[in-house]
Amino acid sequence: MASAPRPLILPVSRSTFNAEPMKHTKKKITPGLNLCCAMAGVLACLALSSCKKYLEAKPDQSIATPSTPEDLEGILNNYNFVNARYPSAGEIAADNYYLKTGDYNALLEYQRNFYTWQKYGKNLGTDYMAPYNAIEYANVILDALPKISIREESRKRQIEGSALYIRAAYHYALAQLFCGVYRPARADKDLGIAVRLTADIADKPVRTTIANTYIAIIADLQKAIPELPPLADTKFHVSRCAAYGLLARVYLSMSDFPNAGKYADAALAIYSTLIDLNKVNANANVPFPQFHDEVIYDARVAAPAALQQARAKVDTLLYASYAANDLRKAVYYKNNTDGSKAFKGTYSGQANGALFTGIATDELYLISAEAKARASDISGALQRLNTLLSKRWKTGTFTPVTGTDAAQVLTRTLEERRKELPFRTLRWTDLRRLNEEPARAILLYRNISGTLYTLKPGDLRYVFQIDEEAVRLSGLEQNP
Repeated sequence: MASAPRPLILPVSRSTFNAEPMKHTKKKITPGLNLCCAMAGVLACLALSSCKKYLEAKPDQSIATPSTPEDLEGILNNYNFVNARYPSAGEIAADNYYLKTGDYNALLEYQRNFYTWQKYGKNLGTDYMAPYNAIEYANVILDALPKISIREESRKRQIEGSALYIRAAYHYALAQLFCGVYRPARADKDLGIAVRLTADIADKPVRTTIANTYIAIIADLQKAIPELPPLADTKFHVSRCAAYGLLARVYLSMSDFPNAGKYADAALAIYSTLIDLNKVNANANVPFPQFHDEVIYDARVAAPAALQQARAKVDTLLYASYAANDLRKAVYYKNNTDGSKAFKGTYSGQANGALFTGIATDELYLISAEAKARASDISGALQRLNTLLSKRWKTGTFTPVTGTDAAQVLTRTLEERRKELPFRTLRWTDLRRLNEEPARAILLYRNISGTLYTLKPGDLRYVFQIDEEAVRLSGLEQNP
């Protein structure tokens, strides 16, 4: 079957989405600029696009700073600012969907340029500035924490661990877009991102190497792990299990499979619940509620116009890859009136294109399976893979995957990863890392009104342009 035109780099229109009620807060937190009273000045500087400080954004020293543990927890409890600032360009840049010409033409200019993989760096706020703003909130917490008296040591440690996780998670998300794939032989030479480890405006943003980018991310997560509880009181709070899971994701993107498997298994040792899709309503427009049983840490991207259900048509080859008795085919997708398919299987609990990018158990089973297959632990890989797939097939129809060849088991694992995790903001990173393996490298293409756009493995366009305003204000070196 011929595939509809494949997709790849999309934009992020700042669509409106619903932040969840703030539970377990000690202060009422109002979404918007009022993170907490003491932080009003910080937020005014960081959140207003007219400030346009980007990496240089820093609360003026004369502005009130957080002075109580409730202030710090108030920042951490603000879902919109902490959990929902992840960039969507990587998902827009993945081959999970295609756009029809009319839908493509209706997009804003920067979205059309992303979609056809053109170099474009204007007004990337949601993908570039917003993650750095979240990093700034984490740095404000970490800078203020030593100055605040907190009697309960466990409370202080959890605040610190949470801020470290947030900083690491957003640095990692930015690294998947604005610097190249991690290659051990070149990582200490290739440009990484500007890593921000303080809220001090005197610390001028400078791009470090890819090696130092990942060293900083991993160091934050390693430091966070002992500070955090095994599981959080609510799923939009950070836990040790989530930190293990993010470390597994980071190491996988680096093709460090032993460590990826180690941390995936550590997370699963704490929490390993999977949903049986036989018990999910396949006819529901939103089949998975937010904070459901597979979610370890809840986070999401804003809903870009190009990824909304009415526009994003699921890649035909992806949809055809599901077997008839694979329940993901019905639970994840719905029929459009034109015969195409739309994705509805997000773990965000939203139907507006606000995609889940948090940590969930299904991803960890697949990371563990891939690591074991690459280490020729065939039985271990098959055990992880079959545990997951047994929950995905119609009752009575699943035949466990078998095999004696590690390469074949690895291929099957990667095929299942493709089917299990679409529209999860993971595919762009997978394309980048798997393109390093010649046998798994693929050509991507788009077809707009008869004009064919292609993206070859290893193309420089796998790295996005840094926001032009950030380059102008901070003097950061632009990507080629």
